Amino acid sequence: MRLHRHTQRRHDEAHGIDLAPMLDFVMNLLIFFIITAVFVKELGLMVNRPSGQIDNTPSGAASIPVHILQNGEIWIEGRVIDLRAVRANVERLFAANPKGGLLIIADKDAETGLVVQVIDQIHQGGVYNITFSTTG
Repeated sequence: MRLHRHTQRRHDEAHGIDLAPMLDFVMNLLIFFIITAVFVKELGLMVNRPSGQIDNTPSGAASIPVHILQNGEIWIEGRVIDLRAVRANVERLFAANPKGGLLIIADKDAETGLVVQVIDQIHQGGVYNITFSTTG
């Protein structure tokens, strides 16, 4: 019977679970995640948003609207203008009002290529103060 008690004690001591390898593994994972989190860089874009204040420009410096419709028509001063005549009209209007700007109001379904061509004609007319708007 003594022999049986002696083997029982050794058997009870051998049932313990060694946690050291598991703790080493968890510590290695923790160190890995900390190191990789430090080098993650978030990319962002700084945007200057308008302040919402009304610009106090003189009343003579009003913007000249240029409408570009879906069907390809270009309207300046309430009349249809050909693409080749945009430059001459812009030069004439800005000779009368050099402090003014230009407002391009394009329909949302207007061809982008036409809008770019109109902008090119306006730039060739010497105007670079352009504001954009869409309709529809």
